Order: sequence, then structure tokens, then C-alpha cells
Amino acid sequence: ILFYSFFKSLVGKDVVVELKNDLSICGYVSAAKKNLQPGSIVCYVQLQADEVDTQLLQDAARKEAMKQKQ
Repeated sequence: ILFYSFFKSLVGKDVVVELKNDLSICGYVSAAKKNLQPGSIVCYVQLQADEVDTQLLQDAARKEAMKQKQ
């Protein structure tokens, strides 16, 4: 859910998606779909640095990790 919420904030923004088969796709995020199935062919998602609030993302990741430990 953490990354779903994050990707919803990227709708309309430019990204580069690198896949595990070494293919890179440039474009913009048109929608974020909640997928409960684990696994993906996505290796990396490159974003503009000014498009991401890294402190907010790190804090949310820490909270999620603490919740999973309980």
C-alpha cells in the first residue's frame, strides 16, 4: 500500500522504467493500479529528483517496516 500511494502521487509526471530484461521505457504515469500480486518485471523507476519528497518516503517506509515487525 505504501508504494501504491507513492505512485498515485506520480500520475502525470515523467518517468523512466527499467525492466529486468534490460529494456527501458520513457513516458509519464497515467494511472496507478493497486496490485496485490507480488512480483514484477520492473527493476527500477527513475524520477526527477525534484518530483520526490524523499524524507516523506523514508518516514513512510520506516513506519511500514515497524508495523510489519509487530
